[in-house]
Amino acid sequence: MASPVARPPRPRGFWQVLDQVARDVAPGALTVALVLAMGIPIGLPAQHGVMPVPALAAVYFWTLYRPGLMPPLAVFAIGVLSDLLTGAPLGLHPLLLLLLHAGVLTQRRVLTRQSFLLVWVVFGLMATAVLGLGWVLRALLLFRLLPVEPALYELALTVAVYPALSWLFVRVERGLAAAE
Repeated sequence: MASPVARPPRPRGFWQVLDQVARDVAPGALTVALVLAMGIPIGLPAQHGVMPVPALAAVYFWTLYRPGLMPPLAVFAIGVLSDLLTGAPLGLHPLLLLLLHAGVLTQRRVLTRQSFLLVWVVFGLMATAVLGLGWVLRALLLFRLLPVEPALYELALTVAVYPALSWLFVRVERGLAAAE
C-alpha cells in the first residue's frame, strides 16, 4: 500500500489574497464608515451631544465575536479618527476604545455563550463606564464641570442603537464566515 505523499500547499492567487484582505479589514472598514456617517452634519443644534457612538458598539461586537478582525491597532486608528471628527482631545477616544477592547477580551469567554439580552446589558454597562470615564477626562482636561445631559443622551442613544448595529454586524459576520 502506497503512503500518501504530502503535497506542498498551492500558492494562492492574487484574487484569493485580495479577497482575504478584504474580509480581514471589513469590520474595521465598516466601523470607519459608521464613524464617518455620525460625523456628517445634519443640521441639529449640538449634534455631537445627541448622536450615538457607533465605534463603541462596533469595537464591543467585533472584539467579542471575532477578536482577530478587530486588533488593538485598528481600535486605536478608529479612536484617532473619532477624535479628529469630533474635535475631542487627541488620544481620548483611542484610550476609551482600547479600554473597552481590553474589558471585552477579559469577559469574552463568558459572554459568547450568553443570550443577546445579557450581551446587550453588559454592553450598556461597559458603555456607561467608558462614556462616563470620557466625560470625567474631558472635564479634567478643560478644568470645568461639563453638563451631564448631553453625555446621558449620547449613552442612551448608543445603548438603544446597539441591537440595530448588532443585526448589521451579524449579517456581515455571517457573510465573512460563509465564504471561509
